Amino acid sequence: MAHTETPGTEAVPATRLRWWTELPLIVLVYACYSAGRLVVRGDVADAVDHGLAILRVEQALFLNAEHPLNRLFTREPWIGIPADFWYASLHYLVTPAVLVWLFRSHAVRYRAARTWLMTSTFIGLIGFTLLPTCPPRLLDASHGFVDTMAYYSSYGWWGGEASAPRGLGGMTNQYAAMPSLHVGWALWCGVILWKYGRTHLTRTAAVVYPLVTTIVVMGTANHYFLDAVAGAAVMGAGLLLAPRVMRYADLAKARFLPRLAPAPAVPSATHSPIVSAGCQTSAGERIPRQRHPESPYGPGTEPGASPSDAGESAPAPAR
Repeated sequence: MAHTETPGTEAVPATRLRWWTELPLIVLVYACYSAGRLVVRGDVADAVDHGLAILRVEQALFLNAEHPLNRLFTREPWIGIPADFWYASLHYLVTPAVLVWLFRSHAVRYRAARTWLMTSTFIGLIGFTLLPTCPPRLLDASHGFVDTMAYYSSYGWWGGEASAPRGLGGMTNQYAAMPSLHVGWALWCGVILWKYGRTHLTRTAAVVYPLVTTIVVMGTANHYFLDAVAGAAVMGAGLLLAPRVMRYADLAKARFLPRLAPAPAVPSATHSPIVSAGCQTSAGERIPRQRHPESPYGPGTEPGASPSDAGESAPAPAR
């Protein structure tokens, strides 16, 4: 059965997102996230204890991939130096690029994907607050890790303190290691590229980028393997919560922002519509015929009317 809608009740399309409103929103959210990371530094002793506890759990589960990768990155500069550039830059370049690509190419999917990313990012900030964690590179040298960012600092713009530019290392929270949002954001990029990419290149990038990022964060001694697992878990939680976040955002927008005026309803016709002055159409007529409202002739008895116009009960004209 064909679906019909009552006139005037058609769904009004949602407001189209504009880049000049999206860009300030993303910048504001990232600024809040960065400020939050900086403020909630946590206690150093607690952070070191948490880092060592994670390392012990990994060793008990035979998941300690950080040591061999870190030794490889330290021994082979042709691997370690590109890995440091990967860690220090792509985190801030690829994610915005995927957002812009999605906004331009798949605008209908953009809002849900953006909400997923932001929700997961704020969940990660909660993790940094509740569980400050010392990364492997900041542990005592007796634990066998080398900070490749400091080891190869003469090749890049970063200093010995963090991946930030030289002199700005003190403005970063170096104990925001659990969860790894480097891995979480890379996983988000991979899912988006795989789901909406249409070429072999995008599909390949969808697999390579999060996989290599996971290897890089461990080889550079910036994260434990369980940090990477937690980053993936945070993205999963954000994916589940994103629909609810959008629903609450829509409710808040409907409450605090002026509503769009609904489309005016078309009144249903109870009488024959007037097509011109003094001319009407009868119900069931295919072609309107001129008929003055005060015509002395009855229906179907106008001059020139055929028997079918008068109905089955009208007498046939005399021959």
